[in-house]
Amino acid sequence: MSQFPTLFQLTGSEHSAAQWQDAVLVIIDAQNEYRIGDMALPNVEPATVQIQRLLAAARQHGSPVAHIRHIGVPGYLFDPEGPRGQIFDELTPVAGEAVIDKPLPNAFAGSTLQAFLQNTGRTSLIVCGFMTHMCVSATVRAAKDLGYQSTVVADACATRCLPGLESGHLDAQALHEMELVVLADFFACVVKDAAALNA
Repeated sequence: MSQFPTLFQLTGSEHSAAQWQDAVLVIIDAQNEYRIGDMALPNVEPATVQIQRLLAAARQHGSPVAHIRHIGVPGYLFDPEGPRGQIFDELTPVAGEAVIDKPLPNAFAGSTLQAFLQNTGRTSLIVCGFMTHMCVSATVRAAKDLGYQSTVVADACATRCLPGLESGHLDAQALHEMELVVLADFFACVVKDAAALNA
């Protein structure tokens, strides 16, 4: 055990990365707001490439897919009636994949995600999307409360810079890594990229 053991290690409750044959892929808020809107993310493009690889793997393995779509403000953030609220073209859902609308950061809140997952009979989630510190984190934390085991794919997530509490700002990559460390403490198995699930 390391000098700074995680709560998973201390409690003996850590779990290994998800296997495609047992998992549901949950893609959170891969929407144009993060490309062309006021919340454009610095690392959205490399993360999207990773999400494409995860989506291709899920389809290859016949794993269920849930595309989570945040419903925002008409004419502004995540405009549901305009391009900012639309899912990235290269991640367009196909027949049989669920598109689940949510009003809050936690994708289970006010949505049909829980019902969809229960219908699959699977309790293992592969989670990716945007933003790491916000909707990804909120959803993974809620998933643990509901009895799911989450695997978060680090390179398939991204976030933005935030203002510091007193001055300056917190760098987007630093915030991304910090949130992943927190999730790996007790909420999820965190793997680097899509290739880690296909090894």
